[in-house]
Parts: sequence; structure tokens; C-alpha cells
Amino acid sequence: MRIGELARRAGVTTRTLRYYESRGLLPARRGDNGHRTYGEDDLRLLRQIRVLQDFGFGLEETRPFVECLRAGHPSGDACPASLAVYRRKLTGLDALIDQLGTVRAQVAAHLEAAEATAATAYEAPEPRCQFGGPTP
Repeated sequence: MRIGELARRAGVTTRTLRYYESRGLLPARRGDNGHRTYGEDDLRLLRQIRVLQDFGFGLEETRPFVECLRAGHPSGDACPASLAVYRRKLTGLDALIDQLGTVRAQVAAHLEAAEATAATAYEAPEPRCQFGGPTP
């Protein structure tokens, strides 16, 4: 298939495919006419990259998965290097979750203090009548 069809089927732009090619993630094969040509394996490789990027993986973090697929494995996460990337990502996510939990607790404490201050400092004044005369 040609670059436009691969881009459409993978849900990316042709510019993205050229970038992946320049980074060595996508093979640069050319037909007799000089046009880039791709196969179903390339589509599978791109889908693997997209899934990982949706998970928050950086492009370089996808490289072991791509290499695993190119080596002929049925999935990109069947190789030890891919598993190591998963482990590093989980460690990073756990640290981020811990950090977010700390920040959340701090924000909740500030909100509680602010609400307590606001409740006492801004009590509504007694309503006053705007008219000075007696009521009929």
C-alpha cells in the first residue's frame, strides 16, 4: 500500500509516517516507481505505536515494541526489552500517583481552611430597610 492509504488506515498523517521513518521506527521501502510502499506488518507496527502513545509512552519508549514486532513476534510486548519499558512506565506512574495524592491532600486542606475563614469573615450583615418612614 502507498503512504496515503497507510496513513488513513492507521489514523495518522503522512507527515507523521515520514517522521517515524526518519526516526527509524518505520521501514523505508520504495517500489520500482520510487514511491514508498508498506504492508500489513507496517500497519500493525503503527497501531502498536499509537496504543502506547495513548498510554502516555514517548516515541522512543515505543522502540523496543517496534523492534519486537519486526523480529517476528506476534505482539510488540512479547520481548524482555518491552517488558522492561512497561515496568519503568508503571514505576513512573506510581510515583506520579503518589505525588498527585500529596498535592490533592494539600489542596483539600487549603480549601477547608479557606472555607472556615470565609464562613466567619464574610457573614451577611443584617438587612436594613431602605425607607425611613413607617410602614402602613
